[in-house]
Amino acid sequence: MTTATFTLWHVVLSLIGIAAGLVVLYGMLTARKLDKWTVLFLVTTVATSLTGFAFPNDHLTPGFKVGIISMVALALAIVARYVLHLAGPWRWIYVVTAVLSLYLNVFVLIVQCFEKVPALKALAPTQTETPFLVAQLAALILFLVLGIFAVKRFRVA
Repeated sequence: MTTATFTLWHVVLSLIGIAAGLVVLYGMLTARKLDKWTVLFLVTTVATSLTGFAFPNDHLTPGFKVGIISMVALALAIVARYVLHLAGPWRWIYVVTAVLSLYLNVFVLIVQCFEKVPALKALAPTQTETPFLVAQLAALILFLVLGIFAVKRFRVA
């Protein structure tokens, strides 16, 4: 497989994971488990992290660090959801780790958009400029707020 094809596959997995994750987050906010969407979210998000590790690099990149954090969060989410069946504190642990995993995917999406989209790259060529920082801060605040509401509202029958 060429690097371009592999990159496309990685990006498609990531976008499917983000879309499915947003549906799962909506389900959490409305106290619904949405089993099929959850499987799609978790599988594609794990696959996104795993494929991210397969890109050639000679050192530990920020992307690898995000991938490691995401994999730990995803492992906890999967155990909480499918092994411990959201019992007791595992309900909120699942919500927090699933929302964290989704946020990390969005975090990377924002980085990639500012790196690859010419208009955004012009606004923040080094990703230390205000537009980039505002976009990342807005995403962080949004996911923190939604995560808090999701922990409060997500209940299992």
